[in-house]
Order: sequence, then structure tokens, then C-alpha cells
Amino acid sequence: MALPAQDERTVPAVVLKDLEQEPLDSSLARLQALTEHHGHVIVVCSRAVSRRARQRLHTVRSLLESDRIAVFEPDLPPLALAVLARQLRQLASCDLSPGILASAGRLLTHYLHAGALLGSVARLDRVPVDLGSHARSWMPGSQFGVLAHPSPELVRAAPGVTLPGPEFGTSMLIAQGQLQSDWVAGTLAPSWRAQGLREVVLPAESARWWGTPKLIEFCAFLPGLPVLYQLVTSVRQSSCHWCGIDVIGDRCVFCSATPPVHEQPARAG
Repeated sequence: MALPAQDERTVPAVVLKDLEQEPLDSSLARLQALTEHHGHVIVVCSRAVSRRARQRLHTVRSLLESDRIAVFEPDLPPLALAVLARQLRQLASCDLSPGILASAGRLLTHYLHAGALLGSVARLDRVPVDLGSHARSWMPGSQFGVLAHPSPELVRAAPGVTLPGPEFGTSMLIAQGQLQSDWVAGTLAPSWRAQGLREVVLPAESARWWGTPKLIEFCAFLPGLPVLYQLVTSVRQSSCHWCGIDVIGDRCVFCSATPPVHEQPARAG
């Protein structure tokens, strides 16, 4: 899902549709053309998409033998993943190198708070659910507030009942599924002190990820480009020892190399 641009500087997204259905040659040509045109490509992929689509993506990258394609598959709910992709699109307009931009994805996940209000948790397997909640999910009218990231949490939704939220200023997006409730907008958002609240279209993978179409998905995030840029540029950067690209963290997002382990010399005596 490609969210609308946050501002006029936000770089447009390229959506790789029907990867598992089109001929392999078409997928190869499409990704090769993107790489040649832009120099580097960062693919943000949901773990909720089909296994065949994800296999096709890795197959194409392998056949192209390119270290200029980074495949990023964070374990985030679909709406949070769409938010993260838009934040990277915002940062792509800045003077960040491809390695730093791709590495920023891992950093920014720590500043997302994502979950959903569910009408049932009977088929929810992404977040730990106790037997009592499973049993109550079969009762008519039951609704559950679920936090999937940064740490799992589940409550039975009611006025005054909320979930642990961010300790910094955020905006919030809401995506409405087949569930009617004002708990997210009326209870959760005020308790999280969300500075802005907007509604967007529910991602296509959300019902599969959450195990039910009866949901309202939400995500709180850092909204401003200056804040995102300052956050990314304040982190220590290094160069990948294998491909030489600048990165944040201990693993290169393009060639997947990790720093070599140097054994400590044995002490004499």
C-alpha cells in the first residue's frame, strides 16, 4: 500500500503488483529497469503478502546478482509498514546516501506504535493471546485492543481502557475495516496524545495479518521530515567492509554482510 504523500517533497512510490502472477522475465525486466534508472532500489515488503510473491522477489534479486537492491521485510502490521515506506520516501528527498536511507528503515521501526481494534482474536496468530481472550472473542459484541509493535499487548476494549503508547509526540493514522467503534479515535488517540488523526484506506493485507476483516487498524508515528532527518543523521554511520557502502548498524542492507569477528589475541603466560 502506497500512502498519499506527506508533503510536496515526498518521493512517489513504485508498487510492484502481481509479482507472483506475471512471467519471471517481466519481473526481471521491471526491477532491472528501476535499478538502472535510480541507481539503487529499496523494496519494502510485507510478510503478509503471499509466499510466492516474496519468493519471486528474492529470486529476481538473486538472478540480477545486484547489490544495489535492498529487500526490507520488517515484522510490522500492514498499516505500519505503509507508514514506514512513506517515511523512507520522505527521506529520499534529502541528501542521504542509498545505504543510509535503506538502513534508516530499521531505525525508524523503533518509533512506530502499531495495532488494531479487533472484533475477534480467534484467528490472531501474530500476537500472543491467552485462552480467556480466545473464549471471550466468541461472545457477541466483544472487541479487543491489540498492540503488535513495539511490544505485544492485548486488552478488552472499553471506555477508559487503553494500551501503552509512545512517550514522544506522534501523529496517528486509522484504517477502517468491517468494524464500527469510536474506541480508537475517542479513547486510544487522546490517551496517546496524538497530535493529528487521519483516516486512510485499509491495506489489502490487513485482514489476513490480523486474522479477521472486522478491525480498525492504527499506527502512531513521527510525522515531520525535519525530525526524521535529524534522527537518522544523529546515529553513528560506518562503511560496509564488503561493498563499501555507508550504513547504519552492523549489517549491510544491500549485500547483507556483517562486520568480521576479530578474535582477541591470546595472553602470554
